[in-house]
Amino acid sequence: MKSGLTRNDMLAAITNRIHVEAMASLPPNVRKRIRALRTLQKEFVDIEAKFYSEVHALECKYEKLYKPLFEKRAQIVNGGYEPTDEESVNPWRDETEEEELARAVQNAAIVEGTEEKKPEEKPQEPPMDPNVKGIPDFWYTIFKNVSMLCEMMQEHDEPILKCLQDIKVQMHEDPIGFTLEFHFSPNDYFTNTILTKEYSMKCKPDEDSPLEFEGPEIYSCKGCEINWKKGKNVTVKTIKKKQKHKSRGSVRTVTKSVQADSFFNFFSPPTMPDDPNSTLASDIQALLTADFEIGHYIRERVVSRAVLLYTGEGLDDDDDDDYEEEEEEECSTEESEDEEPTMRRRGKRPLKGAPQDNPAECKQQ
Repeated sequence: MKSGLTRNDMLAAITNRIHVEAMASLPPNVRKRIRALRTLQKEFVDIEAKFYSEVHALECKYEKLYKPLFEKRAQIVNGGYEPTDEESVNPWRDETEEEELARAVQNAAIVEGTEEKKPEEKPQEPPMDPNVKGIPDFWYTIFKNVSMLCEMMQEHDEPILKCLQDIKVQMHEDPIGFTLEFHFSPNDYFTNTILTKEYSMKCKPDEDSPLEFEGPEIYSCKGCEINWKKGKNVTVKTIKKKQKHKSRGSVRTVTKSVQADSFFNFFSPPTMPDDPNSTLASDIQALLTADFEIGHYIRERVVSRAVLLYTGEGLDDDDDDDYEEEEEEECSTEESEDEEPTMRRRGKRPLKGAPQDNPAECKQQ
């Protein structure tokens, strides 16, 4: 049985009625000219689609040029390569950064009690551990800093994401699309070394509504199977439910496995039901739309600007706004000894920049 109209269908019907009424208010000769303009617009859209197809071909071409840079980044992050002094020079940044670092170290230089270091004493930098390889928790820190990723990450995901060594993008030319690859070091949770998420895109106007074309769009995605080790699947939780027998009145307790909130649900996207007009289809479409936005953001921003998201230099304004709000909330919140600890809330992130000895927690709901 076919279900009724969804909310989106009703909005589309209302919008179409408004357009029809607007056209009806015009003289016939003006309406004719409007239709001619639509024909011109369709020709523009056809040319625009070719433009975006060529842009995607260029992206595939330049991905090959980016690849050696990203591979070297991965080597530095994971301790496989130690950059030389010459490679570590940032002439556009070094002078001002040294001044900022000196001030930060001076402000943090506090001895026991409330007595500060004397001005003539040179502040000490954090001790250098010769055993540290690469940049510890590089990608995990990015997840903590970026609101979109932090909202997806749960507390039980954190030990796994600390094993994340690299995120790569593989571009596809025909059909167009891309695959995100998440590379992990050996861990206690799953046996996979790479988790993938493949996105399929289209760059052609829809036959029924060609004038709505706005460029390439993701229309489907495919995850991968995660080979969880026994008892380590963070995407599933066990709940207990009491069931009462209808006639005898006896009560029994049964256990049931249900989906748990986790970043790793990202690799198991929902599938659309057979009836595209059902309410369930509308809900799933909303989830897929959010999923597409995340995949696009990881490809466009996270992979290409990883170091700037790690230090905080490349964070969006929304990330800064979220942090300021959290700062105010934490300063004004007090808990009595009788109260239970506040649950971790989602969507907040720690101070942008590299992790400290005691990094702020990413709050969860």
